[in-house]
Amino acid sequence: MKILHIVPNYLPAYGYGGPILSVHTLNKWLVKKGADVTVYTTNINGRETLDVPLGQEVPMDGVKIFYFPVTFSPWQYSSAMGVALNKNIGNFDLVHITSVFLAASTLGACYAKKYKKPYIISPRGSLMKEPLARKSNFKKWLYLNLVEKKNLAGAAAIHFTAEAEKKEYLAAGLPLKSSFIIPNGIELDEFGGKSALKFSREKFGISPDRKIVLSLSRLNWKKGFDTLIPAFRRVLAEEPKAILVIAGGNEDDYEKQIRGFMAKNDLKNGKDVVFTGMLMGDEKTAIFGESSVFVLPSYSENFGMAVVEGIVSTAVIITPEVGISPYVEKYGAGMVIEKDEKKFAEAILKVLKNPDLKKQFKAKGREMIQKEFSMDKVAEAMLAEYNKILKK
Repeated sequence: MKILHIVPNYLPAYGYGGPILSVHTLNKWLVKKGADVTVYTTNINGRETLDVPLGQEVPMDGVKIFYFPVTFSPWQYSSAMGVALNKNIGNFDLVHITSVFLAASTLGACYAKKYKKPYIISPRGSLMKEPLARKSNFKKWLYLNLVEKKNLAGAAAIHFTAEAEKKEYLAAGLPLKSSFIIPNGIELDEFGGKSALKFSREKFGISPDRKIVLSLSRLNWKKGFDTLIPAFRRVLAEEPKAILVIAGGNEDDYEKQIRGFMAKNDLKNGKDVVFTGMLMGDEKTAIFGESSVFVLPSYSENFGMAVVEGIVSTAVIITPEVGISPYVEKYGAGMVIEKDEKKFAEAILKVLKNPDLKKQFKAKGREMIQKEFSMDKVAEAMLAEYNKILKK
């Protein structure tokens, strides 16, 4: 089976958060299962461009990646990608598009239709209630109705990562020919304390006696810092040894907004809150293990990849709006708390004052991942859906 995966951004464009890793991990495992996977993507990485060969095959874990230069940045449009699609898309059995509102979905849908190739679209949460509400300006509304709905209507199937994502998609009245739900997977051995690296408290001025409350995600409105910052002020009032570590890329300079929340709540940078920037690889694994609790009071997450990564190493506290929350509740692998600063603070304090809770949550989390999110299981499920579509 020859699969073409079209996505606007790809490794090593780490600035785009969890989806960058989960998409490649899926492709890597599809190759392990015998699929032939090619990726068409761009060289864009936020405000920068990747230093990668352009227009030629770049192998990574058995996946054949082709990076194309961006011609028009606001839409992440690449004319070279369009040329390559027109020339080569007929050589593939199926097209998987991970994108909406950007050129990748329109280019992929256009050429897939032209050459009569079935295609799947993975919106990855971009068509859920909160993101759509934020994108409700006239230009976005016009684009959705004149362009994106046609792309969605022509898809052989829409791939959702959680039931909540599908539910909100349907509530928005968007076209749906067929659909399936397959969550993101995780390579369990990559997490859970196997890193040889220790998180450097000294590097960031964090003394050994401080209890780390970790926020690891892109710095973005969706992550709920308007709840987390005032909640942490309440935590400090009862647990002065706590410290909030914010690890993530500064998307659209949102750090300024977070610092504004800090000023309103009399939290000091470096003393009460530490910004580490993005942590990757062993350093990310190490900070999860060093933390007392991981928090994500999000407005909307189609899945919540950072939750899955953290759940084998520490206690997690999330909101019901995080797509993975039903699994967390089902297995007792963490705490699912209403997006309210008082209730969130109470949950954080409960974990900080009861260290045994972290051990209990970790054990339940590992069980949850082995049963629900192993990459072997996820890759098999995706291949089964691909085969169903090809048989049709």
